[in-house]
Amino acid sequence: MGRAVATRTTLPITNNVLLTTEQPSQLKLAATNLEITISCQVSAKVEEEGAITIPARLLTEFVNSLPSEQISMNLSPRTRTLELSCARYEARINGMDAEDFPPIPTISDGLTIKIEPEALRLAIGQVVFAAATEDSRPVLTGIHAEFGDSGLTLAAADGFRLAVHKLSLPQPVAEKIGIIIPARSLTELNRLLGDQEEPIEMTINQARSQVLFRLKNVEMVSQLIQGTFPNYNQLIPQSYVTRAVVALSDFLRATRSASIFARDGSGIIRLQIIPGDELSPGKMMVSARAEEVGDNLGEIDAMVEGEAAKIAFNSKYLTDVLAVIDEERVALETTSPSSPGMIRPVGTDNYIHIVMPMFVQW
Repeated sequence: MGRAVATRTTLPITNNVLLTTEQPSQLKLAATNLEITISCQVSAKVEEEGAITIPARLLTEFVNSLPSEQISMNLSPRTRTLELSCARYEARINGMDAEDFPPIPTISDGLTIKIEPEALRLAIGQVVFAAATEDSRPVLTGIHAEFGDSGLTLAAADGFRLAVHKLSLPQPVAEKIGIIIPARSLTELNRLLGDQEEPIEMTINQARSQVLFRLKNVEMVSQLIQGTFPNYNQLIPQSYVTRAVVALSDFLRATRSASIFARDGSGIIRLQIIPGDELSPGKMMVSARAEEVGDNLGEIDAMVEGEAAKIAFNSKYLTDVLAVIDEERVALETTSPSSPGMIRPVGTDNYIHIVMPMFVQW
């Protein structure tokens, strides 16, 4: 809940969490930062109905400090004070009127899709980090979600890299649709997925302005980003001159090792792909150098198809993508030192990642 609470806001009440009782046995909690709203229900014995908003951070930290025993809450409507008691601990927290809390959005109509949680968790993890973090182009701070006959395609790009993940859906969608979901919303949804086992219900309202994710005991509503996402399909290379297949663990280790030196060398990691011959396998050389610090070189075995190649990448971009792939082997496909490189897991065809190269002197 705490992550949906506003941190910087001109509306102080959005620093609070809304508590409302629903007879006979539900306590509902809701928080919003006006972009994301999260609400959940917990079992409770309700003796008298009421509602109040309480500072979220204070409530969370106090409750987390208590022993694992029953908590009693008593609201004094006149003073707007919430009394909490648990075992031998008690507290009084001053709240604000529930009527001043922003309305909790409800989505009752629109397009509803069911998604398997494990598939969605993997998809979000493989694309969300590639979204832009600066607001200069708002559409790039979101994830493009496209529903079609073949399932759901999630795509993210920040101008330097592009991540595309395709996942199948339990049932085909009633209509093709494309929306842009804030990356922050999907990051939060991924945290909520936790131990979710049942399919998630995702409902897009008719105005295409909000999306609702319904989990087992939690609902999250996110605003959607309005605008046109770039046509990323034209950025995906259709061919390659060199393809190197390497063990993911080897590639990641060599990349992390080189990143230590790349920190002081403009973040540049150089990759040199050398085809093998009849007697020896191909190899990939992973290196970085910083003028005032030193340099390093790692060598890993590679199955190389095509010509020898050289290409350089930003070390963070390379590490980011290798860290989210869960296959044992990964392929790097290149055309030239100045053309984008494509990284994809070997053994599955539902994920591609394209990284713009860095221009270096070899």
